[in-house]
Amino acid sequence: MHPAFSVIFLTTFIGVGQGLFLAIYTGEVYGTLDLLPAQHHNFYVTGSVLALIFLVAGLVASFFHLGHPERAWRSASQWRTSWLSREVIVLPAVIGAIFIYGLVHLLGLKLTLFGFNTGLANDLSLIIGAGGTLVTFLLFLCTGMIYACIKFLKEWASPLTIINYTLLGTASGFLLAAALAAMMAPTLVQFYVVWTIIITLSGLVTRTASLIRNARLKPQSNLKTAIGIRHGKIQQRSQGQMGGSFNTREFFHGAPDWFYRNIKWVFLALVFIVPVFLISLTMGDSGIVVLVAAFVIQYIGLIAERWFFFAQANHPQNLYYQTVG
Repeated sequence: MHPAFSVIFLTTFIGVGQGLFLAIYTGEVYGTLDLLPAQHHNFYVTGSVLALIFLVAGLVASFFHLGHPERAWRSASQWRTSWLSREVIVLPAVIGAIFIYGLVHLLGLKLTLFGFNTGLANDLSLIIGAGGTLVTFLLFLCTGMIYACIKFLKEWASPLTIINYTLLGTASGFLLAAALAAMMAPTLVQFYVVWTIIITLSGLVTRTASLIRNARLKPQSNLKTAIGIRHGKIQQRSQGQMGGSFNTREFFHGAPDWFYRNIKWVFLALVFIVPVFLISLTMGDSGIVVLVAAFVIQYIGLIAERWFFFAQANHPQNLYYQTVG
């Protein structure tokens, strides 16, 4: 398939935003249980703002993939059957939940506002955050299922698609949370670094599993069955019109073979190996520069990973449209 950069930025941006919110809310829950030092509201407010920036940036990026952006509202109309429509509905819900979560922290609101006295300093934000966590994981599910539900694209039709979207987005968010903690909450840095390593290595296992799985896939048809001709040797020389078409532009990545063969090694290094090595250096120190560098490197790797994810999907029509001419 042809990788659209609008969709690449959409999925990577919202992944970071989702992961960052999960990270800051997890830190708050641990602080409430006295498993970690409690933090000032400013940390949660800043984390919420950053998460919103990435989520809104992803939403804006998605409009560049639309032929008629003014009709974007119609994309939510098929929510009963379309995972894309469900994503369109859930994404604003996530943005709204995180906005309310950050606002509750900013204003210092508690359940006493509604006549309840729980004795917890952040009782209302915990409830809002729990709801935000549910819709955040629902958004991961919707985004992954957009591709996993397409049965004829075998490279996508796997539970690993959903798992990888969830793990990679969460890993990038936790890494950004570690960098934010280095600036505003040093006592949380090691917590976020350890979890970033765990999630990133888990992502390495599942993403490698998907690469191995996809490499072993065998097409159920061939050029003979595609054109209905049984002959010992068939080779396409041109499309007839001697030029490109919608089919060759949208259903094939169009990159040189050397680029396609090597980009998976690039993203495996940038998304997993290099960030884990860098953040391991910060285990005994805040290392804000190292953490920020690790996040930037990992995000660049995520762009490469997402490009390969789309490019690797081999549409059955490519059996017929093998070359321009």
